[in-house]
Amino acid sequence: MKINTVCIVDDDRVYQLTTSKTIEKLNIVENILSFYDGEQAYNYLAEHVTDTELLPDIILLDINMPFMDAWQFLESYGKMKNLLRKDIVIYVISSSISDHDIQKAKSDDNVKDYLIKPIGIN
Repeated sequence: MKINTVCIVDDDRVYQLTTSKTIEKLNIVENILSFYDGEQAYNYLAEHVTDTELLPDIILLDINMPFMDAWQFLESYGKMKNLLRKDIVIYVISSSISDHDIQKAKSDDNVKDYLIKPIGIN
């Protein structure tokens, strides 16, 4: 299985680096996009709303970020989703094991699953 683009949205630069390296080891992803807050990621999607080659296949979305956190991103994404020319799979990824966060993420129709950091290759 080949994945064209994975997008990592997380304000932790160390996590971004280690996750990128983990994804690269899988050797199934051609491109990795990195954004340090939800606003940057949202703006990127809005700029490329019709360009399926530049839109990510998967978004790994951290909860707590400056400017626009995961919940704000998901709310804005939900309003834009119908304009996108590609189905994007979103995983909320956090170190939080709070039932509230997990249930909130899983109750959002745009979220595929909730994953707890750190993620690794299994």
